[in-house]
Amino acid sequence: MTLRRYLVLQFALTLGVVVMPAGTAFSQQFPSRPVTLVAPFAAGGPLDTVARIVAEGMRESLRQTVVVENVGGAGGSIGVGRVARAAPDGYTLSYSGWATHVVNGAAYALSYDLRKDFEPVALTVNLPWLIVAKNGMAASDLKGLIAWLKANPGKASAGTSGLGSPAHVFGVFFQNTTETRFQLVPYRGNGPAMQDLLAGQIDLMFDSPTNSLPHIRAGTVKVFAVMAKSRLTAAPDIPTVDEAGLSGFYMPVWQAIYAPSGTPKEAIAKLNAAVVNALANATVRSRLAELGQEIFPREQQTPEALGAYHKAEIEKWWPIIKAAGIKAE
Repeated sequence: MTLRRYLVLQFALTLGVVVMPAGTAFSQQFPSRPVTLVAPFAAGGPLDTVARIVAEGMRESLRQTVVVENVGGAGGSIGVGRVARAAPDGYTLSYSGWATHVVNGAAYALSYDLRKDFEPVALTVNLPWLIVAKNGMAASDLKGLIAWLKANPGKASAGTSGLGSPAHVFGVFFQNTTETRFQLVPYRGNGPAMQDLLAGQIDLMFDSPTNSLPHIRAGTVKVFAVMAKSRLTAAPDIPTVDEAGLSGFYMPVWQAIYAPSGTPKEAIAKLNAAVVNALANATVRSRLAELGQEIFPREQQTPEALGAYHKAEIEKWWPIIKAAGIKAE
């Protein structure tokens, strides 16, 4: 300790002031006001629904409100871009994942760098998606749907939540895999697309169980398969793609929380702990299970695990997406 620092410390102690390192002071004070969690898609869609459940669960640990703000558009890149430009103080976060932090990097000319402009906070859930159709669809199973699409090339339409969204990517891969052709109709989110499916304005969707299961249970849409190796716990009657005749067509979508690059490690640690505690909460787990969400194991909920997982997903998917020609126009 230098003489100057010793004298300053002695003076502070004389006045009854405790001098702490800046990081320690920040850690004790954070968060001192509400945290904003940006959901980069429309309200009412699958990502927004899960974001609100997780945000509510984080509130107890943080002792602050976590406000979910919907900032949609351009496949989620507008909302994510806002977080990239936000002050790196832990108060503005992105609730996003595979679509925004993997696909968009290959499909869009982004104003930010997905690999450098964000700090990983935590992986939250993983979700195998469903193949659903309007009730008026003639086919009654997946093999019948593929046969109908082949017999009616270009006549059907599938709703997506925009360019590069999971629904768009899965729709392209489905067409390439099954040698079928149909129109891909972009919406501002899966919620609005579902409304048109219910109204019979579009024919099918590759959709999140979060969005589809309430309508499947109500009998207002048809479901053909879950795009995974195993059936959903929340809907065990829905066959897998292997069982339905499209073997190996697995398409899970993961979600996570990110902060702007440069956010103090103390803030990241507190935010991560809040997410971990939320995902361990029995009520949160029950609500997510009802939506078909699979919570990542505890060891995969660390910032380091998200960083490694994100890197691996980029290395896997970017070449595939680029080869498929999925690109913003």
